[in-house]
Amino acid sequence: MRTLKSIQLLALLALCIGFTACSSDDDNVSNNLLDIETETVTNLYAPQEGGQGQPVSGDFTKFDFETGLITTSETEWDIAFRGTSIIVNGGVSAGTTDEPSRTGEAAVYETSGTFASVTDVDTTLFTQDSAEGYAITTGSGNGWYTYAGPPTHLITPIAGKIFVFKTNEGKYAKVEFLSYYEDAPENPDAFADATPYYTFNYVFQPNEGVTTF
Repeated sequence: MRTLKSIQLLALLALCIGFTACSSDDDNVSNNLLDIETETVTNLYAPQEGGQGQPVSGDFTKFDFETGLITTSETEWDIAFRGTSIIVNGGVSAGTTDEPSRTGEAAVYETSGTFASVTDVDTTLFTQDSAEGYAITTGSGNGWYTYAGPPTHLITPIAGKIFVFKTNEGKYAKVEFLSYYEDAPENPDAFADATPYYTFNYVFQPNEGVTTF
């Protein structure tokens, strides 16, 4: 009887040790995840030449979510800006002058809601730039902004429109565009406030394969 009880006790002890080890392993996996990064970019300058009926040209200003910085790299970039146009480092050129080559697999889709409410990535929705046009479509009301026309001529980000990106490295970010004017004035004046200076919020998920923010 004592032998049976001893065996039962040892079995129970082994089970407890195994459970504790598994819990510890799970905690270690969780603890190894990098923190999600929440940032605001202000005054990202993205000038263009031409426009208003003239051919558009000029270098795109490239941005990398991994570093959180503007870059001049030909390959290590995720999104790029020129005037009101935004491109991704994935797909092919739409054929405009001075577009950078697409060397990565970056992609994007747009969704509606508050910035905080977009918590999951839908990997079935991603699109890339193509010969037919950019993944973030251009023109007033089509992509990220509206153009008011006379008399104000204001360019304003569309409220409630959030953009989810797959980065060049296959990770994810979400972006909320806030302003097209230098220093992001609360009440911009298209005749007095300088453009194009992008201000936007973004959240970057640095952990590969994780599709939540």
